[in-house]
Amino acid sequence: MKDFGISDAELKKSIRESLGLNLKNESVSRDDLMNEAYVTQAKKFNISTEFLSEKSKRAHFELFEGYVESLNKVSAELDAADRENANADDSEFRNLKIDEIYNLNASFLHGLFFDNIGDLNSQITMDSLTFMRLERDFGTFDEWQKDFIACAMASRNGWAVTVYNTFLRRYINVCVDLYNINIPFSSFPIIVLDCWEHAYYRDYLNDRKTYVFAMMKELNWEVIEDRIKKAEKIGKITA
Repeated sequence: MKDFGISDAELKKSIRESLGLNLKNESVSRDDLMNEAYVTQAKKFNISTEFLSEKSKRAHFELFEGYVESLNKVSAELDAADRENANADDSEFRNLKIDEIYNLNASFLHGLFFDNIGDLNSQITMDSLTFMRLERDFGTFDEWQKDFIACAMASRNGWAVTVYNTFLRRYINVCVDLYNINIPFSSFPIIVLDCWEHAYYRDYLNDRKTYVFAMMKELNWEVIEDRIKKAEKIGKITA
């Protein structure tokens, strides 16, 4: 997510007014009511890969922007949600909290995915921190690849993600179903691959494996290296 010149206050006001939640002559101030809301803005991406058609990329970007819009809408609605009557059976508050996590993960996983694909000069060196850490925790770099591909093939309309897990203090691959299932606590995402059918069906039909191989051929190892460096700092703090 990235700021494109619109202040949080302006964006919050616009979202609330579009939802009919604006405060006109009420005694509670807008600042008091908005004390927990947050806003995000969809970053713009220019993916130069030839492994995805322009039509597919455009549709995927629109989907991403829709999740960001939904996240902002849910955030604003949560500020006015009834917390006193929250319950596990028919609670508006519970539904909004579930929608919050779904759209939060959908927004940021897409951003991470778009950032780490489409490098036409994709190359990883054996002396990079990424290569050394993946080799350390998977035995060999090839074993990481095999395990990552297996996660991509095993996810049910979801994601394959290499994460640094602070509980285990190592890198692992995870199969994420949808946007909110099977995500281990205390995990920092490093390599993200979208395995939803909407990511590849237009170009590859049901041939997910060919799509996975294509995306992995153009992973942006420079972006991934920066994430690894952040993960290492997190590891030191949480050790």
